Amino acid sequence: MTSQPAVTLNDSNVIPQLGFGVFKIPPEDTQQVVLAALKAGYRHIDTAQMYGNEAGVGAAIRAAGIPRDEIYVTTKLNNDMHGYDTARWAVEGSLQRLKLSYVDLFLIHWPMPRHNDYVETWTALESVKGDGLATSIGVSNFQPAHLTRLLAESQTVPVVNQVELHPNFQQAELRAMHREHDIATEAWSPLARGALLDEPAIAAIGDEYFKSPAQVLLRWHLQLGNIVIPKSVTPERIVANLRIFDFELSDEDMATINGLETGTRIGPHPNDMN
Repeated sequence: MTSQPAVTLNDSNVIPQLGFGVFKIPPEDTQQVVLAALKAGYRHIDTAQMYGNEAGVGAAIRAAGIPRDEIYVTTKLNNDMHGYDTARWAVEGSLQRLKLSYVDLFLIHWPMPRHNDYVETWTALESVKGDGLATSIGVSNFQPAHLTRLLAESQTVPVVNQVELHPNFQQAELRAMHREHDIATEAWSPLARGALLDEPAIAAIGDEYFKSPAQVLLRWHLQLGNIVIPKSVTPERIVANLRIFDFELSDEDMATINGLETGTRIGPHPNDMN
């Protein structure tokens, strides 16, 4: 297997730049799908309490026979678990379902701004990290205003912000803020839930390299420096999504893909998730 790139986070821990997401994978299928991903060569698995499939992820890790310290595991706080005591209790629940003593990365899934408690929740994650239950802590779906407040009112800079990001929605302002504060950008919905797979410009670039549109899009993310977590339940696509380390997009190709910006979200706006 071609060596995979990694990103060094602001707490000096290292995360594989390409991961495997399990959003909307049914709990009864998760072990089999994640085990296939691990066997294909993925070493970064991204789940969440909201997905309801943490137990399957943990079962796959145990079945794979791969040393625990070679697998990077991310999970995320459910939206009804904000608040200091509740968040700490929720982290322990994730570890019980995963049957792990720690996760590599724990994220606040959504800021839930109308509840006005994400800073309190973040202090709980700081204590979780201090107790060794999570090696790193970060956030997901935070907008610049949310990050600004978090940075002003807490002691720890998130290592990542996982957000919707794809060529139609590139989040330039947010990515610039990430760079300023050494927060890694992690992309969910990196293929725009398949909407970009039929984009003629992407297909044309793929033809140049004998690569699929999905492989071109994932390569674009890597070259931007994004951490990226594609999801598939199809064995062939699981393998194909890993085969993106043997080519490099030209500056012209990158500019073409950058030109696909429309400002169009696929998922909800974080301010509306409450």
